[in-house]
Amino acid sequence: MTQTFGELDHPARLLMGPGPINVHPRVLRAMSVQLLGQFDPEFTGYMNETMALYRQVFQTQNRWTFLIDGTSRAAIEAALVSTLAPGDDVVVVNAGRFGLLLSEIAERCDARVTLVDGEWGTVVDPQAVEDAVKRVRPRLVACVHGDTSTTMAQPIEAIGGICRRYDALLYVDATATIGGMSVPVDAWQADIVTGGLQKCLGGPSGSGPITISDRAAEHIFGRRHVEKGLATGGTVGNGRRIASNYFDLAMIMDYWSDKRLNHHTEAASMLFAARECARVVLEEGLEVRFARHAQAGAAVVAGVEAMGLQVYGDQAHKMTNVTAVLAPAGVDYDRVKARMRTEFEIEIGAAFGPLAGKVWRIGAMGVNARKHAVLQTLAALEAVLRWEGFGAPAGAGVDAAAKVFA
Repeated sequence: MTQTFGELDHPARLLMGPGPINVHPRVLRAMSVQLLGQFDPEFTGYMNETMALYRQVFQTQNRWTFLIDGTSRAAIEAALVSTLAPGDDVVVVNAGRFGLLLSEIAERCDARVTLVDGEWGTVVDPQAVEDAVKRVRPRLVACVHGDTSTTMAQPIEAIGGICRRYDALLYVDATATIGGMSVPVDAWQADIVTGGLQKCLGGPSGSGPITISDRAAEHIFGRRHVEKGLATGGTVGNGRRIASNYFDLAMIMDYWSDKRLNHHTEAASMLFAARECARVVLEEGLEVRFARHAQAGAAVVAGVEAMGLQVYGDQAHKMTNVTAVLAPAGVDYDRVKARMRTEFEIEIGAAFGPLAGKVWRIGAMGVNARKHAVLQTLAALEAVLRWEGFGAPAGAGVDAAAKVFA
């Protein structure tokens, strides 16, 4: 019996978790544009425009600023597998789930990993990073700017200076902050920074913006190999070949360069989405956009605290766009999250690792970093908590948040 199932027709939920979020309507429209061949001059023109747009989003002059076809994790893996060879030392700044992810990917590259740990809910002291870098003299220092598992934002400026003093490359995962918090790549002195569309940029998951400094590009091209099927004068290769074909930045950079050397079939619809995400961000203006996300995040904090709830973590280093709220004693953690969805069509996030079952994570990003989305979420959360037996003061959360927006 043939099964075709039904046409997609789910409710339009308000996605107020740590990502993904609701996609900007302009981005959805861009994704519906008819495809072009990947070497069509009009399409390669769109590629060049996308590079120029993301240089502005990343606040960089880096020539090598482009897209990795895949989710934000694809961009992370491309950055690490293309810079780390077996036996290389890497220092990983770790205070949450995604610091541990960087460590795991580096271990899969057969690199020697040195962790500089901080407690969840805090950031890592740059002096501890410098002590490790001075001792290990690594090829690479890897860190997460905004770790949504803890909602903490690691200060990067000092780490960039440390890396330059000890001749290490600096990689930063800015998936959760790009487009919502400042990611000043050149000011950070960062060598590789990656992002994703599905959070503050207001797009779908599936494309990973990346920017690479000249000195990191020089290192990557030192391991450049051309596929045998593309080589015209015998196999071209330098150094130890990058372990992944798909995530080989040297080959991907050849495709994004004027050479247009074939690597893979470009994900055209995702490129259209990423291009439109950047256009939306830049039309609003970076500083205006950062301020909007900060205001929405402050309203979430004011609202949940007015309900008698506690915000998790070191507030001096909290991300502006994601807030972790400690679940009060006596309420069913999973049922609160479920009732937000079933009763109000609003999604908030659960938590990982040591925070599993302890905090809910509320994101205010992209099109959802606005008054109506925040107030609807707080009103729904208050109602659900009251239904579950928690004595939240009626209307206090919405009133406190509304004052922030006023």
